[in-house]
This record gives sequence, C-alpha cells and structure tokens, in this order.
Amino acid sequence: MMTDPLFSRRSWLKTSSAFTAAGLTGLYTPEASGAPLKTPALSAEEIASIESAIGKKGTYNEAQAVHTIALPRNDLKIAIKSEGVPISFGFGGWVSIKKTVDGKSAVLMSDTVLLQEEVNPLISAAQAAGLEVGAIHNHFFYEEPRIFYMHFHGMGSPAELAKKFSLAIRDAKIAPANQPPQTASNSQTAKELFDISALDAIVKYTGVVNGPTYKYTVGRQDLTVLSMGAEMTAAIGLNSWASFAGTKANAHIAGDIAMLGHEVNSVIKVLRAHNLEVVAVHNHMLDEEPRMIFLHYYGKGAAEELAKGFRSALDVLGKTPQGSHPSH
Repeated sequence: MMTDPLFSRRSWLKTSSAFTAAGLTGLYTPEASGAPLKTPALSAEEIASIESAIGKKGTYNEAQAVHTIALPRNDLKIAIKSEGVPISFGFGGWVSIKKTVDGKSAVLMSDTVLLQEEVNPLISAAQAAGLEVGAIHNHFFYEEPRIFYMHFHGMGSPAELAKKFSLAIRDAKIAPANQPPQTASNSQTAKELFDISALDAIVKYTGVVNGPTYKYTVGRQDLTVLSMGAEMTAAIGLNSWASFAGTKANAHIAGDIAMLGHEVNSVIKVLRAHNLEVVAVHNHMLDEEPRMIFLHYYGKGAAEELAKGFRSALDVLGKTPQGSHPSH
C-alpha cells in the first residue's frame, strides 16, 4: 500500500524540531564542515525497482546516496535569441530518490521541463498519483518555444515513489517511453568549442562535457539542509551551476545559484556587474531548513568573461553578513 505523501510530509514537519533540538542548527552556519550526513544507501534491489518503474537507467551517486534518472526533452528544438541551443544547455529534467537520514522513508525530488500547455495536465496527474508540486517557474528569457520548469516531491519507499512518478508522467512527453532517442551529433564537442582549462582556472572547479555543452555543478559544502527528513545535496538539486553553449568567442551561459536569503542581493549585484541578466528568483522546495532561494541567470559573450561572472557569484556564498547572525 502506497504511503500518503501529505501525511508523510506533515508527520515529518511535526517531528522536524527534533533535528534542531539534536543540534543540527549549528550545521546551518557558514562555518559548518558541510560533510554529508550518514544517509543510508539505496540497495541494488531498490535501484532496480526505481529504474524498472520509470523505464530508464539512471546514475547512482554513492557518496550522496542519490539515484538520478535524466529526463531530457529530445523532442524539442530550442532557440535563444534566435540561435539554436542544445537540449543539454538547460532543457533536461531529472528525478532523484534518496533515503531520509533515519532510513525510515525516502524522498523524491524532480525538476520537469514543460511547454506551457503541458503544465496543468501534469499538475493534475502528479497530484492524482500522490505527489506534490513544489514550484513552477521559468529558467530562461528569450527562449522559443516558451519553457517552464515544475518541481515535484514526495515521500514513501523508493519503489513506491518511482511507481507514483511513473504514473504521473505516463501520458506526458517527459516520460522516457514517450521520448525519441537522442540523435547522434556530428558537431564539435565542448572540448573543441571552448578552452576548457581556461574556464576551469577561472571557475576553480572542473566541469563536465556533454556533447557541445560544458557544465559546472557546485554544491553548498558549507550548509546542511534538510527537507522531509532527507539531506538535500548537490545530486538531488541543492547546487549552483553554469552551463556553456556556443563557442569560445560567442558563448551562451545559463545557470542557477543556490542561496540563503541574506545572499540574494549580493549575488544579484555581482552578476549585474558582470553584465549577466537575472532571469528568476524563486524557491524549489517547500519545507527545507534552512530556507534556500534559487536565482537563474543568463548571459552572452566571450566564454571566459561569462565564467568570471559565475565565479563572482560563487565568491559571495558562505559569508556571514557584517553585523548579523548566521542564518539558521
């Protein structure tokens, strides 16, 4: 019998004060180590049940105990400012499942990539399947066709959650069974299009090549964030990222910055100083502690200059504002 997600989440909310009482409040401060909590691992059988229900293989992040299945929109052709951009630039959704810290349940988080007319039918299907909507918003300006992103979450066993998600997306284009296969591209990869070593030197992280795009994903190592009893880490959506498309001289950048409330306007200030456009400021989750705000940005220009803007935003994070107490 599947667990009612509303009951599960409300039960967690009623008991969440116990986490604070146990001393996790101190882990919310920028001075914290950010070491992952001891989340129980997903078993091979649980991973198999997730992949069987959703109908696609995924990737298991052992260090963060998160299993993720990518949900790219291979059926779409996207242009930004009338220039075609690859789906991997920022039009791939995902669904992730991990266990709660106490191991008694699991949590599902998902970000889905939708056309405007697809949003409300999927809301109804998700709620009928027993999942909740966490957020609906844009990530871009200037894109054609217009794209919206909808976040879902739920609680239950890994197998239950995968079945609910599969049921919710069964008739939607995002379902793996309803997607065309990714076509092989004869175009250059990001290794040929960008000076990867120069970008890495600026950002101070190593990115990942995905066909013609290059992407950085940076977690909040300074924070411990809980939602529905599970630790939110980079692999389940708590991250800042930057994706590059185009060429070294004429690049697009898009991304997201994961922030505490007091960091928001400082991040906005440095992004604008680097001529990056602020596209959206919003939530992704409903019950997380501490509260996290996500900012999406976009820019166009020389790739290395764009990378400096992303790095400037990362430099703001994790600093306690002068004259105030750390967030908790």
